Amino acid sequence: MGRAYQNKKESMAKTSDMKAKVYSRYSREIYMCAKAGGTEPTGNLALASLLERAKKEQVPAHVIDKAITKAAGGGGEDFAVARYEGFGPGNTMIIVDCLTDNPNRTYGDVRTCFNKVKAKLGASGAVSHLFDHSAIFSFSGPDEDAVLEALAEADVDVTDIEAEEGTITVFAPHTEFAKTRNALNAAFEGLEFDIEEVQFVPQMTTPLEGVDVEQLEKMLDLLNYLDDVQHVYHNAEY
Repeated sequence: MGRAYQNKKESMAKTSDMKAKVYSRYSREIYMCAKAGGTEPTGNLALASLLERAKKEQVPAHVIDKAITKAAGGGGEDFAVARYEGFGPGNTMIIVDCLTDNPNRTYGDVRTCFNKVKAKLGASGAVSHLFDHSAIFSFSGPDEDAVLEALAEADVDVTDIEAEEGTITVFAPHTEFAKTRNALNAAFEGLEFDIEEVQFVPQMTTPLEGVDVEQLEKMLDLLNYLDDVQHVYHNAEY
């Protein structure tokens, strides 16, 4: 599975405009997470993890504070989760996760991105069954056996683990995110995660070359420019 983990997000902070997109997306996600589970990170582990990721991506404190304050007020926008699936250039498989306050608008915007590269949106579940919805943790430090032993003692359902060039990457079901994180932190004092998030990881990849690569990159740029889009996953390998 690890070799298929090619969809690690590229930095969106190439320009000030892209930074603004990143901040907007984190603001929505923090707002939704705090509204659903509470505004105190100590009592909302999902929020605590999200805040750590936001800080690593240098999201300004005022953006974070504003989102949490809005959630604490109980008012504000009502965002809904929307997921779109389809087939991209070279018959690649695409999953687009969104947070939207207007599903009709978002569906139209996503469909336009697909249409511009002659890709095709599918029905719900069209491709997601060929991805694993995984909690992913990547970090430097202990060896693979020590990590496996610690997770086994905590009764964590690990689906895969890699060790490469001093970096350990652990894959677990998305429902085991908090349990896995807590087990690793308890076993290894001072552990710092390079990656700690939930992603769709493809079970198989589709090789791309030539024009198909250009078209996929164009499609990803179009999707990432949309405010409602939170994450895009694909199974392309190139």
